[in-house]
Amino acid sequence: MKNTLYIFSCICLLVASGCTKDFKEINTNPNAPNSVQPSLLLRQVIYDYGEQMSYEGFVAGDLLSQHRTALDFNLFDRHALKSPQLGGNPWPIFYTNLRDNQIIIEQSQTIETFAVYEGPALILKAYMAAGLTDLFGDVPYSEAFNGVNGTVTPKYDKQEDIYLAEGGIIDNLNKGIAAIEGYEDVIPLEGDILFDGNLESWITFANSLKIKQLLRISGKVDVSSELQTIYNEGNYLKTNDQNAIFNFTNTDPNSFRLAQLRIGDFNNFVLSETMEDILKELNDDRIGGFFRPFENSDAGEFNGLINGIDASNTSIELADYSLAGTAFREDTSTLDANFLTAWETYFNLAEAAERGLISADAQTLYETGVTLAFEYWQTEMPTDYLTGSAAYDAAGTTPMQQIITQKWIANIINGYEGWVEWRRTGFPEFKPVAASLNNGIIPIRMPYPAEEEALNAENYQEAANATDGNSINVPVWWDE
Repeated sequence: MKNTLYIFSCICLLVASGCTKDFKEINTNPNAPNSVQPSLLLRQVIYDYGEQMSYEGFVAGDLLSQHRTALDFNLFDRHALKSPQLGGNPWPIFYTNLRDNQIIIEQSQTIETFAVYEGPALILKAYMAAGLTDLFGDVPYSEAFNGVNGTVTPKYDKQEDIYLAEGGIIDNLNKGIAAIEGYEDVIPLEGDILFDGNLESWITFANSLKIKQLLRISGKVDVSSELQTIYNEGNYLKTNDQNAIFNFTNTDPNSFRLAQLRIGDFNNFVLSETMEDILKELNDDRIGGFFRPFENSDAGEFNGLINGIDASNTSIELADYSLAGTAFREDTSTLDANFLTAWETYFNLAEAAERGLISADAQTLYETGVTLAFEYWQTEMPTDYLTGSAAYDAAGTTPMQQIITQKWIANIINGYEGWVEWRRTGFPEFKPVAASLNNGIIPIRMPYPAEEEALNAENYQEAANATDGNSINVPVWWDE
């Protein structure tokens, strides 16, 4: 009835004198707000991104990382990345949440009472933009989040600029920290399910993210001075109670998504042979948390399957392979949506020290990272773990291999991080997939989705030309 009245009012005005300057006010429903409070948007962005990327991690990222493999609906596992099935299309996750986060930024910069949101929103923009460009390379960025004031066909920015230009990843991290340090009001940050409104924790998170992203581009840019400064100041994630995470629950709708889906979807994913070999070689007890003994085992053993089988002509008996552990379905309260952790930060610092980018004890940093990773995954670390095959200087390995392998293990279900780190370092050694649809080549970037070719054709075509026809075998800028 109210909508009818609004229409009727406009008709009367049109008859009398045409639509007036008060048209917008007359046709605005006072009971339907046309803007969203930043506290609600902040909560939504953090939860939606964290939940969706955790699911993507399980059903797609872990396939590319060779943590697990798919039995059926597995074109993605066979590296047909342009054919996402149960997952494998993170593009809309990034752009939906970057768009919503941009609303928070604009509100915080134009409405005084929302100023407290500026720093965290800039840091989140840097975080999500890094995840996006690290997967795809050049992407729409500078023109992509302006809403009604922008273009619906944004240009593709160079990855180097997304990282280093004004308004890019590093700049937004610095500006986010500065905004928090300069905030003097007492209005609290609400909707923050990462740090419960603690602004100092956002600075610690931003510094840790700078370590990660500076390390990622360190093959292209001299980042030593910046890394050393952050390390010397010591304000980075150091303990698991500082982690940038939120917890899943055991009840809908906040349980891990695999607990909500039908059992057939869950049973489609089993332990990868690559993961099995590495964990068994290390005598790593985390295998019992990540996976469960296969049903046909008489002695509680674990068995993995090579990635990328041809399900159409390969007969697989589910009971012969290890499914994901109970934490991923029966007791998801033990799982987190992982944005950034202390253990990852220590592994990043250990690598920086090992490569001479900072002056620090690489072995101590590595061993701290391993200890924190076991704690994070709620597994007691064997007393001899760091003196055996997982030792920093273990025979037959290199410190870099040990650092990245340990980071890879702990990064299970963490989006696409295990694959991204493999692309950057070559560790750990992946196995060829059984029935590759990419000529036996392990991909090194995600392809632009088909909707870009349809909706942003001219700019898409330029980006596709720069990547050999949107090839998944062309490296991104920092990997060249």
